[in-house]
Amino acid sequence: MIIVRSPLRLSLGGGGTDLPSYYSKFGGFLIAGAIDKYIYITVHETFQNLISLKYSEIEVADKLDKIKHPLFRETLRFLNLDNKNLEIVSVADIPSGTGLGSSGSFTTGLLRALHSYRKDYLSPKDLAEEACHIEIDILKDPVGKQDQYISAIGGLTCFEFAKDGKVTVSPLEVKKEVLYQMEENLLMFFTGFSRSASAILKDQHERSMKSEDDILKNLHFVKELGYKSREALESGNLTEFANIMDIHWEHKRLRSPNMSNQKIDQWYAKARSAGALGGKLIGAGGGGFLLFYTEDKLRLRRAMREVGLSEVRFRFDFEGTKVISS
Repeated sequence: MIIVRSPLRLSLGGGGTDLPSYYSKFGGFLIAGAIDKYIYITVHETFQNLISLKYSEIEVADKLDKIKHPLFRETLRFLNLDNKNLEIVSVADIPSGTGLGSSGSFTTGLLRALHSYRKDYLSPKDLAEEACHIEIDILKDPVGKQDQYISAIGGLTCFEFAKDGKVTVSPLEVKKEVLYQMEENLLMFFTGFSRSASAILKDQHERSMKSEDDILKNLHFVKELGYKSREALESGNLTEFANIMDIHWEHKRLRSPNMSNQKIDQWYAKARSAGALGGKLIGAGGGGFLLFYTEDKLRLRRAMREVGLSEVRFRFDFEGTKVISS
């Protein structure tokens, strides 16, 4: 049996500039961090003449065209794997639709597992590009390249997206004590809302394609915030990083009326009054996780408990998508 784990991620600056509709015209930049919350994919052969898939649902099919789950179907098709004696299972530490890049992590993990089954080696960057190709080119999903790349590579990583689609990868040069301080002072809370990012991302994609001034100015500014976030983190100025997070969130909310809601705004305001120096909603918006930076952790945790939000503690992952058993 092959078992692969693929990390989920936090976007730490410049999010949204990794969509093709934007970077193909202006280039993009962002910082992301892989975390120790994972999607696990298992692959093994059975004695049945069927393809068996287990995720939030169970599917059994005798040919690829009958598979309902688009990422399973198109990944198997892309790799020419029409074996009728495979069982593939997906389980996750965190539910989908919560803003942590689960779709990209899933596709990257599935590809790694199936390449391992075929005894192929693929570099992390090639793995990310294959995942992007399936999601963006084949399935035409309105997603960017951030999730696939950070899942495949791991770590705290900077990504430059060129107009021709090429991605330059470089590690964020943070000192060890800064890394430890980030892990201690970044607190993440589940809002209780799960949602599909597709509608919000599709709206941003279409408005970027039309070159609407407000969305382009917003994304230009967010990209600059990404560069400033890198400078703050690499210099160890975490207070400035937290301030940039707050500015980023205010501009992110302007992109779509569905980016936030009354509850999220109330929780964010309460967190700020309880010592959060800055924060943001992770992912495309509308639900998922609130991430805050604070130097008064007890006070913030108490405030979030009072409004019924549960904390998910995490550390950063520096291994990326990997085979943990074969």
